[in-house]
Amino acid sequence: MTQERPLPLMGFGEVRHARLRPVRNAFVYPTYFLMLPMRTLRAHGSEALALNRRAMLSFHDIDHGDGRTPARGGALAWLDELLAAHQIHDATGEAWLHCYPRVFGYTFKPVSFWYCHTAEGALRAIVVEVNNTFGERHCYLLDRPAYGMELSATKAFHVSPFCEVRGDYRFRFFVDGRFAHTVVRIDHDDIDGPLLQTSVSGELAPLTAATVRRALWRYPAMTFGLIARIHWQAARLWLKRVPFVAKPAPPRHFVSSDHSHQQQANP
Repeated sequence: MTQERPLPLMGFGEVRHARLRPVRNAFVYPTYFLMLPMRTLRAHGSEALALNRRAMLSFHDIDHGDGRTPARGGALAWLDELLAAHQIHDATGEAWLHCYPRVFGYTFKPVSFWYCHTAEGALRAIVVEVNNTFGERHCYLLDRPAYGMELSATKAFHVSPFCEVRGDYRFRFFVDGRFAHTVVRIDHDDIDGPLLQTSVSGELAPLTAATVRRALWRYPAMTFGLIARIHWQAARLWLKRVPFVAKPAPPRHFVSSDHSHQQQANP
């Protein structure tokens, strides 16, 4: 992260998810994802990644934030406006976006992470951008975070028909010093304690034509598979008679930033 012109990265790893109550349901899936230095891409573009155009694997600004086009500043302009609206004016350094790409023109992004840094390279804020299968999006703003710390936010957004919109999320973010490996852990606790435990991890490498070919060769229908797996796991929970929760109205505010609690945590 200290190099003058950071390179776009691709991560290859796995997603883990475990539901603890009222019945246990767990799975592990292989995955890949992008880790993009958005300010650098905005200024210099990318030879290896198709930006805002059709390709087998691509990134589109309209898939994030408020969906604004590149002509209006794209997702980065939305991010800067969000931070300014919450009195964060010093996150002018690199903004790394951990997200899924479009594959053959299709994408579904259950969750993306914006790592916002100061001009000196210190982590200043993290924006957790969540999408559900109803086409809705909500963001959790974590102010003054630190890698390896535990951060929390009150759940405000409907994601699963088998979970109520109540309780808290606990987030932990880990990036090694060489920026070669990343882990994100998200736990959901309700009034009775831990309910869901989720993580996404991966080894990071420069995004090149070779890594794009590797991703498409290994997982040619990765984003289609995300939706299929979500519905398959929902069917499993239904068959296990986990209570169904009706979809509530979306939250009034697009961004939640009610609190950001930090504790020491170990990877």
